[in-house]
Amino acid sequence: MDKFKNKVALITGGTKGIGKGVAEALLELGMNVAITSRNLSSAKEVAAELNEKFKGKGKVLGVEADVRDINSQKQAVNSLIEEFGQLDVLIANAGLGHFGNIKDLSVEEWQETIDTNLTGVFYSVKASLDHLKQTKGYIFTISSLAGTNFFAGGTAYNASKFGLTGFTQAMMLDLRDDDIKVSTIMPGSVATHFNDHEPSEKDSWKIQSEDIGELVVDLLKMNPRTLPSKIEVRPSKPPKS
Repeated sequence: MDKFKNKVALITGGTKGIGKGVAEALLELGMNVAITSRNLSSAKEVAAELNEKFKGKGKVLGVEADVRDINSQKQAVNSLIEEFGQLDVLIANAGLGHFGNIKDLSVEEWQETIDTNLTGVFYSVKASLDHLKQTKGYIFTISSLAGTNFFAGGTAYNASKFGLTGFTQAMMLDLRDDDIKVSTIMPGSVATHFNDHEPSEKDSWKIQSEDIGELVVDLLKMNPRTLPSKIEVRPSKPPKS
């Protein structure tokens, strides 16, 4: 795994859930990682925890950034470059969800969902692209099975994830000639803190955050001639309704 040592990843929304699970998997490989959060103290606290846990392997930088603000995202990338000197992998993970009947969904809830889950990924990519061209890097977006399967109460979330899936696939075609790989991972139910959920033993049947981290590592290890561009993952045995 020497080829991963000192490679650098940026993970948006990397302080918990899928983002943190991916960070731990990459650190185990010896990669350096910058994790972002809208809360600087949270980013630094989790970075300190991970630095202690993976001492002697990869290093972690905690950065304050809001993916809804292009300048904030550019500054996060600049901080990473100042610390580590390069960017090899972008994990566009930051996301949220507002759910409810279209009759009740507010303009503010719609806008926050689209701005974070879709426009925020665009900003993350635009802020990172020049550096990824230099390293012939890899972009991962974290979409959802809700990016192909619609459901009642999901107007904002479905729109953001359908858009993200399409955006990522078109971007994959745009960037192939630059030797930048692009994949979107589309999980089903994951045991995370998404939407203020508190994971517990009751979530043991769900995909775990470390499972997504393992998947990212598997994709990074794959022979470069092959690109799984859209990967759906779901719990293998959900409870019967």
